[in-house]
Amino acid sequence: MGDDAAWREQQREAALERRAALERREAAEAGAARELVAAFLARVAAGGPPPVALRARGYDGRDYRTALTGWYVRRDRSAAVAADGRFYVLSAPGGLAARLRGVRPQPSDPPLVLGAGGRDGDSVPLEVALQRVLDGEV
Repeated sequence: MGDDAAWREQQREAALERRAALERREAAEAGAARELVAAFLARVAAGGPPPVALRARGYDGRDYRTALTGWYVRRDRSAAVAADGRFYVLSAPGGLAARLRGVRPQPSDPPLVLGAGGRDGDSVPLEVALQRVLDGEV
């Protein structure tokens, strides 16, 4: 019985260490992505494209207004950097209230790769996506 308890404790500690390592890696990636966004904002302020009113795509396929302005970083307009430097995934539940009042997407940590883990061709490094915005390609 003692061996089973020791093994379980060892497995629990290993799982906690893997989780801590994942959290450290995600924090480092988010920090690097925030630096890319800050550099992008500096370049935009020096004469880049002006921000536009951002809209969120509802789960029902409709577009809903938001109070945000910024730059879409994906061609399908599913993600954006707001003028305040925050990153948003622009999806919303939708519905009648959303049509009347608009939606309020919540900011999230920016990823270093947009669409990572998606279908082939759907992922793009954040740095490339931000350059596309500066080049007028999005």
